[in-house]
Amino acid sequence: MFNLIKRDVILQKRLLLTFIPFIAFFIIMDSHPVLTFLVASIFIPFNGFAYDKQAETNILLNSLPYTRKEIIASRYLGAIIYMVLTIGVTSLAFLMMNIPFTLTDIAISSGLFLLFAALTFPLFYIFKSGHITTVVLFSFILLAGIGPPIVSFLAENLTAITDFIVNLPIQTLYAGATLVILALYAISWGITTFIYQRKAF
Repeated sequence: MFNLIKRDVILQKRLLLTFIPFIAFFIIMDSHPVLTFLVASIFIPFNGFAYDKQAETNILLNSLPYTRKEIIASRYLGAIIYMVLTIGVTSLAFLMMNIPFTLTDIAISSGLFLLFAALTFPLFYIFKSGHITTVVLFSFILLAGIGPPIVSFLAENLTAITDFIVNLPIQTLYAGATLVILALYAISWGITTFIYQRKAF
């Protein structure tokens, strides 16, 4: 299964040459570190999906000695591995350019990436290749656009819940958010596996 994870890097070796300039652009444009880390994390996994859709790679994958569960597992585990690696590279870029960032920035961006991946990975096996890029792009813009207003609205109108959350110790808050996001990621993994096992290629 490790070979399936490594495959994305091999297939994208030319595209990866643009990774550093791509991240440097966000840093130079003074984007928030959370957004920069988030975009960096998305780079490899979602380009891998786009490549597979263009080349109909799933037909080839299903002819190899891997089960469909292993193929999906490589997607979800690979996304986490690539997230860690790209956050490391992006952190080095921030340090080299003397731009401050915090561990909180990394934690928030990691959580947002896993949440976004959990919501969108199943879509790659539901929608046709001609529509999936539009759907994912729209989902990303929607999440980035309506997320903050919804949080603000809930904070203003659900004061009892807001007060409860504010009074929680920061460690408890982070731990709770981590468990919720990991649970959603696991559920997404299960849903995608269910869809993929019943899909005809």
